[in-house]
Amino acid sequence: MNAADLTRLHPRLPSPLHGLDDERFTRHGVRLLLKRDDLIHPDLPGNKWRKLAPNLRAAAGRPVLTFGGAYSNHLRATAAAGRLLGFDTIGVVRGDELAHRPLNPSLARCAADGMRLHFVDRSTYRRKGEPEVRNALLAAAGVDPQQIHVVPEGGSNPLAVQGCTELGAELREAADVVAVACGTGGTLAGLAAGLAPGQRAIGVSVLKGGFLTAEVERLQRETFGERTGAWRLEDRFHCGGYARTTPELDAFAADFEHRHGLPLERHYVAKMLYALKTLTEEGVFPAGTRLVAVLTGRPWEPAQPASSR
Repeated sequence: MNAADLTRLHPRLPSPLHGLDDERFTRHGVRLLLKRDDLIHPDLPGNKWRKLAPNLRAAAGRPVLTFGGAYSNHLRATAAAGRLLGFDTIGVVRGDELAHRPLNPSLARCAADGMRLHFVDRSTYRRKGEPEVRNALLAAAGVDPQQIHVVPEGGSNPLAVQGCTELGAELREAADVVAVACGTGGTLAGLAAGLAPGQRAIGVSVLKGGFLTAEVERLQRETFGERTGAWRLEDRFHCGGYARTTPELDAFAADFEHRHGLPLERHYVAKMLYALKTLTEEGVFPAGTRLVAVLTGRPWEPAQPASSR
């Protein structure tokens, strides 16, 4: 199978948009809708599809090298794409190799899907964007820079941002405000650019540090030449940082699942929905607002067998 022939994976696009009856929103006159990007593809759900698809077309069957932490959703999705489409993948993993042996279920899935894992210490990983460090990493991984397609951590680059404009286009006429969880900022950058005039986007950061606004602006300038679309970041709901939760967030997610029968991915989706509930209670959204929450992923099930579809 040619890696660029993504239609053979039968993505569910446009993804479904479902209204949700939740009195925590309706009593404030806010209509909540869920954009089910988590249903696009079982192995490449949500923004992973939207960001990876244009990069895989550009790779055109060449090996793909990318970066991530030990529990990276992006690494798993890239490895799964390599298995499904028949191209080689290399994952540069943050952290010393001995600290990750035996492999955790997430990295074990990457390896089972054929990804070659290359571990680097954290200080080197932080400098991976520097040309000399990048070249040294490629050499250590045994790959030819001319024969490989490099995708950044989280998959966010101008190709990915262009891919995420389709998410905004699918929501024109359907929403007043669209919210999405943010790790590297690429989804928000493309979403906001794809929305129609008068629509707004909110990014809920799952990282602490307050740096994502500058990163989203950088991605938009690299992709479109300027900051574009009406968008802003919410930095209050990271719950301590990436992959961290709080008892309050866990209680909210469990209650949401009980009310609606929908399992919530905790590190991104639950934080975004909790933020929207809080903002609604604070009166941020006027009565009559059509508020769309983008579900960018779903809980991962490590016991699920890795098999071609």
